[in-house]
Amino acid sequence: MANKCTPKNILITGAAGFIASHVCNRLIRNYPDYKIVVLDKLDYCSSLKNLDPSRSSPNFKFIKGDIASADLVHFILQTEFIDTIMHFAAQTHVDNSFGNSFEFTKNNIYGTHVLLEACKVTGQIKRFIHVSTDEVYGETDEDAVVGNHEASQLLPTNPYSATKAGAEMLVMAYGRSYGLPVITTRGNNVYGTNQFPEKLIPKFILLAMNGKILPIHGDGSNVRSYLYCEDVAEAFEVILHRGEVGHVYNIGTKKERRVFDVARDICRLFNLDPESQIKFVENRPFNDQRYFLDDQKLKSLGWYERTTWEEGLKKTMEWYVSNPDWWGDVSGALLPHPRMLMLPGIERQFNAPDTSNSGLGSAPVTNKFNQSRMLVPSPKHNIPSQKPSLKFLIYGRTGWIGGLLGKL
Repeated sequence: MANKCTPKNILITGAAGFIASHVCNRLIRNYPDYKIVVLDKLDYCSSLKNLDPSRSSPNFKFIKGDIASADLVHFILQTEFIDTIMHFAAQTHVDNSFGNSFEFTKNNIYGTHVLLEACKVTGQIKRFIHVSTDEVYGETDEDAVVGNHEASQLLPTNPYSATKAGAEMLVMAYGRSYGLPVITTRGNNVYGTNQFPEKLIPKFILLAMNGKILPIHGDGSNVRSYLYCEDVAEAFEVILHRGEVGHVYNIGTKKERRVFDVARDICRLFNLDPESQIKFVENRPFNDQRYFLDDQKLKSLGWYERTTWEEGLKKTMEWYVSNPDWWGDVSGALLPHPRMLMLPGIERQFNAPDTSNSGLGSAPVTNKFNQSRMLVPSPKHNIPSQKPSLKFLIYGRTGWIGGLLGKL
């Protein structure tokens, strides 16, 4: 039986981001006796505007800062008398993790470790809710009829999900080693208002609004489950008050959709022809075919999905139509492969003309999604092949085994 919790002073990390802002606004609205302290470094996908419904409330406080700053975290816990933490802050965009995975390790693993250590030292936390992802389970078999339950093996397949799984291991270890009252959540994809348009649904909506092509990675057969943001905020409200310490809760839905079907539904909202508006582009390095969760444990606490796909998608579309400039210039996020085309040193071209016989040393590559110039070096010719000399890098050379290897 879950123990009911009544927090007094809640720290929400990353609350200027998408999901956490909806959770924060909901708690401020429903619980005026709770003090809500927000810690957010205001990264590219966060905005104080997401917290506009809460900022004038007397029980709301915003602190700009990084969860990786141990001194700051300790100071906040002590001076604000924090008794509950809802830890949302993280790097979450899978595509970015393929190009800058160290940043994901720093934010998702090290940042979580800093929070846990501060909780251990202060000894005042009654509940630590760690927000993870369904991607830690890895790919679900296409023919599976039962979703991953909370005790399923973790088999992450990309740098993002690996860092989230690593953070989960730290949370579990601090719960067992130091008795921290931890709860972990693993959620399906979330969509809705004020989401940064690097994610699929807002990206497609903004492209469709401007009559542009909707690029789908691979063949569009990948299956995902989508929950509306307000339903997810309610799920966290339920877990905060009724969740059992030491447990994991899946936040999911069994209503699955192919990426192609999502794109088609968005086209229809704007009266666009899916056949001419959708384009299949190169897939990302690894794209899990399916994530499927068993959500019965959370439902046993009294939560259920309220918003239908059609209703939620319509609400989301209407919000972006009314707030097209909420995020400013997001043209870079709307590219088919923003990570591949925007990071320095990445040399890729999509739908580019063949310039191998042009006689030019390099040629600008453009496509309808990216009008900025990008130099792609031409292949070097007439370079005699040479057998490379072997070089070894030995870590720990002063140790016993390393020392022996160093003498070879």
